[in-house]
Amino acid sequence: MNNLNIYTKKLRESGLRPTKQRLKICEVLFSTEKTFHFTINDLTKIIGEKLSEKISLATVYNTVHAFKKKGYLKEISINSDKSYFDTNVTEHHHFFDEDTNQLIDCHKDEIDTVNVKKNITGKKIKSVEVLIKVATDNQNQN
Repeated sequence: MNNLNIYTKKLRESGLRPTKQRLKICEVLFSTEKTFHFTINDLTKIIGEKLSEKISLATVYNTVHAFKKKGYLKEISINSDKSYFDTNVTEHHHFFDEDTNQLIDCHKDEIDTVNVKKNITGKKIKSVEVLIKVATDNQNQN
């Protein structure tokens, strides 16, 4: 199956009509060999730079959220007003560099098992993913 058919299938499975703009979004998200992290604004800029396409922020937003809902993307909330999306949907952890606003993968085998001592009644833990925030240590700089 070629990429266009794969993208069309992903869009339809996400409840979206495969328009030219949405297919371009898929091209940026799913044609790279390496997974990556992005904000909605980042993705809009990348599409403009890589494909010389102007796609509305609303179209990018709605497409990304439909893909997230379907499980094709993962959302990582940094704080109440900042979210990143990840094309790697496997269970893994992240570093967030507060100096550069960069999200960096940290694989499960690089962190000891997290021991959760409390659970919410009637709920089952589906996964545990750790977000480690880092910043330059100004005290140790000369």
